[in-house]
Amino acid sequence: MMKKRNIIYLAVMAALFMPAIISCSSKERLYIYNWTYYTPPSVIEKFEQEYDCRVIYDEFASNEDMYAKLKATQGKRGGYDVVFPSKDYVPIMMRQGMLEQIDKSKMFNLGNIDPEVLKIASYDPDMEYSVPYFYGAACVIVNTEKVPYFERSWSIFERDDLKGRMTMLDDMREVLGGALAFLGMSVNTTDPFHIAAARDHINSSWKPNLVKFDAESFGKGYANGDFWVVHGFPEAIYEEIADIPQLFENTVFFIPKEGGPSYIDNMCILKNARNIDLAHKFIDFIHRPDIYAEFVDTFGLPATVNLPARYYKQGVSLYSEDELVITELVEDLGESLELYTNAWFNSIRIGK
Repeated sequence: MMKKRNIIYLAVMAALFMPAIISCSSKERLYIYNWTYYTPPSVIEKFEQEYDCRVIYDEFASNEDMYAKLKATQGKRGGYDVVFPSKDYVPIMMRQGMLEQIDKSKMFNLGNIDPEVLKIASYDPDMEYSVPYFYGAACVIVNTEKVPYFERSWSIFERDDLKGRMTMLDDMREVLGGALAFLGMSVNTTDPFHIAAARDHINSSWKPNLVKFDAESFGKGYANGDFWVVHGFPEAIYEEIADIPQLFENTVFFIPKEGGPSYIDNMCILKNARNIDLAHKFIDFIHRPDIYAEFVDTFGLPATVNLPARYYKQGVSLYSEDELVITELVEDLGESLELYTNAWFNSIRIGK
């Protein structure tokens, strides 16, 4: 008798919820693959409401991870629609036929993009396959309560008194680029001797003092006090400490005085995307000034790409557009990228 009642109960509940299930499944879906801490949930929710759709949002921690995953499924329908590669990966993905051409006739907000950013977006200045999302740089973040005295330099990672309290990004171009800048070299050098010098400096002077190379949990580790100095993307730290007033007040974000790598992250539509039309709408939606201002305010970032968004912006900026002047954009190095890959995976990343 009990089993029969259960069956009747389940049948009634299924009937009650069937309309909701059908309604949900009938909505258009947009599949996004983006960096961790990079599009506010509030922005996603507004897009879903405005276009009566559902966004499926996955995250990656590095360009290398993103590229490897997409390359493994290239040519197969049913993957992601919109992806956010950095400047140096856009031309690679363009050459390999991984990207759909942007239909600018479907866009209304591209005129909001700063022309100066498009000038340095030499890989795709006419936005044929990519639309700039954010122009920025990783920072060094310091807890000044724990580390009251420091130089705003990459040399902070040489301090053995901070051993076991520091992390650097698990990102080949960011870490090697930082070492190259510190040694007075270009972050895009293809000179094997320069790359070897950067590799050796990291291994001998920085790596012994690090807990680990970390592109995923450094924000939480900093917020809970495990790490006092981290090399990372400031938005990830801001997201974790914005509601911890004392820690936020005691935190300094800086771009090292020697410079270092900077990046332009982009919005691209993948070949064989499930919903190309909705993907265009999403990219255009992001560049509405009020929406772009909401994005950068959520993460404490400057409105580097969208000009009118600067008038809508209300929150703090952890660094300014002007500070990016001392940085150097990471470029696509073609076959020379193998020099960095060998230095990173065959030496630096071993044992840490």
